[in-house]
Amino acid sequence: MSDIVTVAWKKYLLQLQHHPLRTKAITAGVLAGCSDAVAQKISGVKKLQLKRLLLFMIYGFAYSGPFGHFLHKLMEQIFKGKKGNETVAKKVILEQLTTSPWNNFFFLLYYGLVIEGRPWALVKNKVRKDYPTIQLTAWKFWPIIGWINYQYMPVQFRVIFHSFVASCWSIFLNLKARSVATIKKD
Repeated sequence: MSDIVTVAWKKYLLQLQHHPLRTKAITAGVLAGCSDAVAQKISGVKKLQLKRLLLFMIYGFAYSGPFGHFLHKLMEQIFKGKKGNETVAKKVILEQLTTSPWNNFFFLLYYGLVIEGRPWALVKNKVRKDYPTIQLTAWKFWPIIGWINYQYMPVQFRVIFHSFVASCWSIFLNLKARSVATIKKD
């Protein structure tokens, strides 16, 4: 079994080296789909909603993987050659003040409009109500992840690490969005 894992990991690394954007997009898509499957099961769904799962995979593949790929390329250009705790802190602060608010806002819009298929007015009200709490929670959680990512992860693994943690964060967002939707239906 370990031989299979070793060979698969080597092939994955080769793909990451030769096709970084595609590999990160596929990885983010798979992880987004897995996070939705877990969230569906935790919330008590008896049969997985495959359309919903596919929409989450599209989100990861088309948005979060490529976004992360280009974000980390940009961060490397902005802080070219700079290392150390001060640089890591600046990267984390920059990320938390720019991409964190945007990503959470975009996720809530995507979830409401695409995943749930709700009308704009309902989604707008839900975002207005839930976004501040979600963003404040994000600012308690993501700076630690950002620090680990920028301090310890080689640049080629940052999107993968971020995507893995984001799949856990997505479960939280997914369950929060779902619980509010369930309450409003009752």
